[in-house]
Amino acid sequence: MAESPVELKKTISWVQGAAMTIGAVLGSGVLVLPVAAAELAGPASLVAWLLMGLLAIPLVMTLGTLGAAYPDAGGIAAFARRAFGPRAEAVTGWLFLGTVPIGGPIVALIGANYAGRLFGATPWQVGLVAAGMLSAGLFFNYLGISLSGRVQIGVVATISLILLAAVLTALPRVRPDSFTPFAPHGWVPVGVAMTLLFWAFVGWEMIVHLGEEFRDPQRDIPRSLAFSLGIIIVLYLSLAVATVGTASYRGAANITALAGMVGQGVGHWAGDVTALLGFLVCYGTIHTYLAGFSRLIYAQAREGHFPSFFARLHPRYQTPHRTLLVLGPVFFLVLLLAYYRQFDLSALIKWPSAVFIALYVIGMASGVKLLAGKGRYYAMVSLAACLIVYGFLGWAGLYPIGLGVVGWLTTQKRWPVQARGRDRRETV
Repeated sequence: MAESPVELKKTISWVQGAAMTIGAVLGSGVLVLPVAAAELAGPASLVAWLLMGLLAIPLVMTLGTLGAAYPDAGGIAAFARRAFGPRAEAVTGWLFLGTVPIGGPIVALIGANYAGRLFGATPWQVGLVAAGMLSAGLFFNYLGISLSGRVQIGVVATISLILLAAVLTALPRVRPDSFTPFAPHGWVPVGVAMTLLFWAFVGWEMIVHLGEEFRDPQRDIPRSLAFSLGIIIVLYLSLAVATVGTASYRGAANITALAGMVGQGVGHWAGDVTALLGFLVCYGTIHTYLAGFSRLIYAQAREGHFPSFFARLHPRYQTPHRTLLVLGPVFFLVLLLAYYRQFDLSALIKWPSAVFIALYVIGMASGVKLLAGKGRYYAMVSLAACLIVYGFLGWAGLYPIGLGVVGWLTTQKRWPVQARGRDRRETV
């Protein structure tokens, strides 16, 4: 069947947008980061959670304002183009290439390993579950954003109910003496914990890649982000308080600590419940990231930064199907490499996390340039905070710099540009 450069469908409601956002943000980090942060900073890790939640407010407001003003499948890359020119857009696109192709399999393996350790699965069975998660995400996104959004609503609703049940059953076991000493390792680990927790607060940017597909982007993108921000902060802080207050992080492996906390309330069902949670939160992240990443590649190809092969939509489903089809083999190769080399997944997280911090730096810098009034103030605050967090990355901070250099050098190669019929407003 011949393909045509059809437009993306405008079918996303604010509820679907909120579900996609929550699914992207409330990812694999919720399984291990409350324990990992508590091990680093003790009860003072709650300060790190609170500060990251406060940091997320101006960041989300900036992205919401930019997404409403410039609904573009390029997302942060499109904002960078309007603020700093096409070379900045190309650099941003290359940064994204260092996230989903690697981060997707990592997230899938974290979820699969979580269930696998609880039920004693073999490494190849864990890999098979991870492959199934990635395949499901590719399948639903291939069939269209409307179906993808409905699936995500169900996934997010189930995740939220499980997490709330875990917290509520743990609250009667919270003891005041679990919060003392409050900072047993000093305050520096709080800053280190913030860089780790940044992984739990990335994903907001993926919703702006769906901007062209919202029914009313000026109204619904900010509404989706605001609603999802409130839900995320409540769930994270509640889970962090329960983890510290019940001392679940002491003497337990990260991978089973949450199961132990759930087990205090639901007994022998703990393994089943937490395995389901691990699968769903990781799948929810994969689901939205595939939607956003495929739109980014489509938009970059449409602008001539990537091969025009990717600048086509499916004639029936109107999805960037070629990107999704290419990602399948890439995911398979990454899973094979992870199986044979047995990488430390918790250590690998820092690399795509470093790229996301760099992307937020670019997005907030674009907001400073493009926005006015309160929008610019929020962007300035977020930019300063992201730069501070970036300073704690260590060697991982070189990864986005390397990707950016590649993107900068490759901008001299321009591919054929896909025709577009949309408004290309340059100012707010």
